[in-house]
Amino acid sequence: MSRLITCLMLTTFALFSPFSDVKGDDISCLKETSKAFSQVGKKAIPAVVFINAHYNGSKSETSKSEDSSESFNFFSDEFLKKFFGSPEKDQPQYAAGSGCLVSKNGYILTNNHIIKDAENIIVTLNDGKDYTAKIIGTDPKTDLAIIKIEANNLPFLEFANSEALEIGEWAVAIGAPFQLQASLTVGVISAKGRQNLRITDLEDFIQTDAAINPGNSGGPLLDLDAKIAGINTALVSQAGRYMGLGFAIPANMAKHVMEQIIDNGTVKRGFLGIILQPLDKEMADALDLASLEGALIAEVSKKSPAQKAGLKQGDIIIAYNDIHIKNMRSFRKEMSLLGPGDKVKITVLRNGKKKNFMVTLGESKDSHVAHKQSLDIGIEVSDIKDIEPQIVKKWQYSDALEGVMITSVKYHSIAEKAGLKPGMVTLKLNHKKVKNINDFNEALKDIDKKRYILMLVKYQNVTKFITIKRK
Repeated sequence: MSRLITCLMLTTFALFSPFSDVKGDDISCLKETSKAFSQVGKKAIPAVVFINAHYNGSKSETSKSEDSSESFNFFSDEFLKKFFGSPEKDQPQYAAGSGCLVSKNGYILTNNHIIKDAENIIVTLNDGKDYTAKIIGTDPKTDLAIIKIEANNLPFLEFANSEALEIGEWAVAIGAPFQLQASLTVGVISAKGRQNLRITDLEDFIQTDAAINPGNSGGPLLDLDAKIAGINTALVSQAGRYMGLGFAIPANMAKHVMEQIIDNGTVKRGFLGIILQPLDKEMADALDLASLEGALIAEVSKKSPAQKAGLKQGDIIIAYNDIHIKNMRSFRKEMSLLGPGDKVKITVLRNGKKKNFMVTLGESKDSHVAHKQSLDIGIEVSDIKDIEPQIVKKWQYSDALEGVMITSVKYHSIAEKAGLKPGMVTLKLNHKKVKNINDFNEALKDIDKKRYILMLVKYQNVTKFITIKRK
């Protein structure tokens, strides 16, 4: 391995240095480097699958299109749009992406946005065999999902320790960009711990410059041992094409979610009940802190586990279970791996003194589906009071706001065509005031008799009416 690392360094220098003449030893190193990438491909490609998800029964060969759902335009007002943007009216009800086998008996790890609400999922293995897959479970908070095919003795991939990854290490992406199966691209880990991209609720992305294009979503980002370093999820693009920035969910997070879904069919997370903010230099100076390490508690939710344990606004969290934390990101990530009922020792700085608190985590509240089938407009909603405080704050809503938040909008549904988006809060439905889920359900009772649905919604600082044509 040390010989390979040396060759990789020499290869990089030989390829990119203007002062280097490629000599015999350099050629030898180039060949050895090339063989290393080839070995990754040989090990991993048989375990990478192509996923074809159909909606509303559409299976026509002529209706196929690339899944552009992992494309995020960081340079326009569409940045807040999630995976499907605003498709053209004639865009087919079809999504294509990638996945990887994680067991010999057919479990496949992929992205939630590829298979969510699909009525039919076809998985194509590298040998060309097609299988119908069923959804085992999904986790929208991380955009991960587990599906399964009925087969045995399949090749599968193991997980790397994503915490051990270092910036500058080689990374190999394998998937089906533009429906071209078994495509391999090479790059490096260009950053770790990317957050605030507003792609998912829980963000701790690995950034890579290995080419990721539409259709790569759900496929693996691999290390040189052909182990999963991450699951490719998003790309930065102005036109849905590769621009040198791709993002992958870290392997440790993906493995944790996968194991919970396979064992329990769902992911249950512990709930602490605080809103955090990072420390900056000015804040550290004002608080007379020696360093910027830690996370400041900006808000403590009423009747939350944190409040019951004695945590207060202004406390600076510096450790949990005697493990030092560097920043808000590292703390949030670690908390996301804990479950309801777990006891956590939280160490804080309060007025310059260390204090310890034992917190028993509650259960994070999941979204509720409100008459999804009978309403059939393609939305999932939740009482805003059941939404975690940090999510409500992200959408710039006050604690006093009453209503029902849209948590998901189905691709190509009439709701999406009308302009409904995740994060919108329904205040009225057909002129009836909506304070909670019960009010929402009551307003739906005569919905089948109407051709139009009139919704008064609030989206961040804007309140407006939206008309949904049902027929």
